[in-house]
Amino acid sequence: MRAACAKVNLALAVGPPDSGGMHPIASWMAPIDLADDITLTRLPEGAESRCEIAWAADAPRPSPIDWPVESDLGVRAHRLLEEEVGRPLPVRLEVRKRIPVGGGLGGGSSDAAAVLMGVSELFELGVPEGRLAALSRRLGSDVAFFLDAEVGSGPPRPAIVTGLGDRIERVARVPAELTLLLPPFGCPTGPVYRAYDEGGPAPLREAEVRALAAEARRTGQVPWERLFNDLAEPAARAVPAFGELVGRLQLAAEKAGAGPVCVSGSGSTLFAPASAERTWRGEAVATRRVVLL
Repeated sequence: MRAACAKVNLALAVGPPDSGGMHPIASWMAPIDLADDITLTRLPEGAESRCEIAWAADAPRPSPIDWPVESDLGVRAHRLLEEEVGRPLPVRLEVRKRIPVGGGLGGGSSDAAAVLMGVSELFELGVPEGRLAALSRRLGSDVAFFLDAEVGSGPPRPAIVTGLGDRIERVARVPAELTLLLPPFGCPTGPVYRAYDEGGPAPLREAEVRALAAEARRTGQVPWERLFNDLAEPAARAVPAFGELVGRLQLAAEKAGAGPVCVSGSGSTLFAPASAERTWRGEAVATRRVVLL
């Protein structure tokens, strides 16, 4: 069994789209100890692969599993490896989910990375990490972050992620405890990026992202007050309910002196210092205390 951990974007800068409509990013990403469980069992040659997806009993925000199995990123990762090696790789794939869907925590991407690494090991394919990373671009921009051969089956190291998510520069781990705030809805990535584009082009603030990670390395602490996410305001415009919720949570945090409320990815998950945990009582959000890994 592999733990496919979630990530948070401690900082996220987005640049104007290229000619193909893709947005370059610069993000300081870090894994957290909220994880899906991925179990792979090798089946006899000639057997038909099968997949079972369900929520774990302790999932903080379960939602309907209403997508076709064929479109699940873990299943697509398995089939991509079969295509790469040119033969069937029969497995039973069991996914026990804890990471909310559509929450900006990279759950599907982490599952895909775990399957790529796990199936490669199970069948002793010897596919190098670089090749797995190249394949992962066909699945999603976040998958490559979760591929970290140096740690084996453990959580990936934090990284500065640039380009289209394909350039990964590992950085030092910084200890911190967070409270995740999990609304009962997600934020679809496409509409969030369209709302971002409506604001007009803005330069990519890569230097600011790197400076935050460097400061954390020097001090051993997350610089909470200077974290930023260029998709936070577009997400609030694209999903009005999310914007209203963020406004209430930020106001509650200010009144309690609890520190900032930050958005991960394109939403809808938010996070704040763990010391603020009691601030959110009475709000329609699930909470989960986590640590940076």
